[in-house]
Amino acid sequence: MKKITLLLAFIGMISLNSCTVNEEQPINVQDNDTISEVWEYTRSFTPSNNFSNLIIFPRPIFTSDMVLVYRLSGVDNGVDIWKLLPETYYFNDGTLDFRYDFDFTRFDASIFMDGFDLGGVSPNFRINQVLRVVVIPGFFGNRTTNNTNFNNYNAVIKAYKIDETKIIKIK
Repeated sequence: MKKITLLLAFIGMISLNSCTVNEEQPINVQDNDTISEVWEYTRSFTPSNNFSNLIIFPRPIFTSDMVLVYRLSGVDNGVDIWKLLPETYYFNDGTLDFRYDFDFTRFDASIFMDGFDLGGVSPNFRINQVLRVVVIPGFFGNRTTNNTNFNNYNAVIKAYKIDETKIIKIK
């Protein structure tokens, strides 16, 4: 009986090993329906809005999409300086002064300030802040996460082939 069981096991192993499938991957396939987008908003953070803003997207995004939010923090020699949120500012002693942060759904993003004495934060950090929401389809985000420095806005724009002339400015 042991010999028959051993023989059947051996035949089963050989038959399972012989079933291989070689699928050829297409070369240079261009995906035209997953497009990265950027939407630009100008918002103020005041006591009347509880130092937060709900930004409505022009259209719903997919649940797999990745959302990055950048704040225009200055201009250097005519070049915009964008900082990725969350962004934190500290007092000289190293304790938290305030920070910008966000959360998002498929339809919107809530961008808010958090910290101590937000009303005392300079208006340069609260009034007419330019924010860019970068939506990266999940397909792209999963494939290139290890290669892209998300802290660098220009690297993200380049990596996902975003045409800055097509950025949608929303009032």
